[in-house]
Amino acid sequence: MNKLLSSEQIKAEATRLGFSACGLAPAESVNESAATFFRQWLANGCQAEMAYMQNYEDKRLDPRLLVEGARTVISVALNYYPETKLPIEEYQIAWYAYGKDYHDVMKKKLNALLEFIILSSTSSETIVPATSPLTVSGRIFCDTAPILERYWAWRAGLGWIGKNTQLIIPHAGSCFFLGEVIINIVADNYDIPQKSRCGSCTRCMDACPTKALEAPFRLNSERCLSYLTIEYHGDLSPNIGQKMDKKIYGCDECQHICPWNRYSTPCKTEEFHPSPSLLQMKKSDWQSLTEEQYKTLFKGSAVKRAKYSGLMRNIRIVKESPESK
Repeated sequence: MNKLLSSEQIKAEATRLGFSACGLAPAESVNESAATFFRQWLANGCQAEMAYMQNYEDKRLDPRLLVEGARTVISVALNYYPETKLPIEEYQIAWYAYGKDYHDVMKKKLNALLEFIILSSTSSETIVPATSPLTVSGRIFCDTAPILERYWAWRAGLGWIGKNTQLIIPHAGSCFFLGEVIINIVADNYDIPQKSRCGSCTRCMDACPTKALEAPFRLNSERCLSYLTIEYHGDLSPNIGQKMDKKIYGCDECQHICPWNRYSTPCKTEEFHPSPSLLQMKKSDWQSLTEEQYKTLFKGSAVKRAKYSGLMRNIRIVKESPESK
């Protein structure tokens, strides 16, 4: 008789691989509230120039269209909160980009988790329901396909989506990368979504430099410094430069101010630790950065998303802003 690894064993292996949290949810369409919110977000143009957000809406709202025979979504989170940060008086980049590209690190761990599930499925104590296929198969995802990752992290019980649109894990904070393993087998147990604990707090909205958080849970990308300094390739106005302060890649203000991040603990994933070269960078080093130096400093880094030209654009406009002096 074919057997499947239990949800308890999946979570134990996820912990062994270094993931900070793991939960399971049945693969199904996202609920109507989430679907309606997403469609309205697109209709309002909150995706700015990220046209890819409009692609594959059907798959984004139903993971069963991404993985044939999908029955279970396994959601994981991996801590990236840095123990050592860039000096406050120097130019700043988002914490998530301090180390190696999270896509590469997450994919390696997710593939290991999927392989464990497949190899262990025939020796587990838990019996697969008769409606399940005999062969376990699946796919991994880490910001690499049209899937609502924060929704599935919430649905799998990891935490709740805060007013800053980040997933918040209770007594751990929001500095986490998210990933999914979607498999074609029904699990023996599924997790329950958590209720929001943001309460009446609006600190993230109040702290947003550009007021991109237009309402609770609604981010207008067109005004967001993370979008403007990473995804957007046009010219930035002097007004935006004033809002950037010392930020040359990304913006963490809504995380800095979130009360739940007082529980953040330094990440243990070595690949996410900042290099000594990055920590030693001064404003003058950034301003004179050559393309070759950029390639060396950010080899295997997520900062490559902005490209050398984009990073230097950000540095120039911050340098010209009196707020960054």
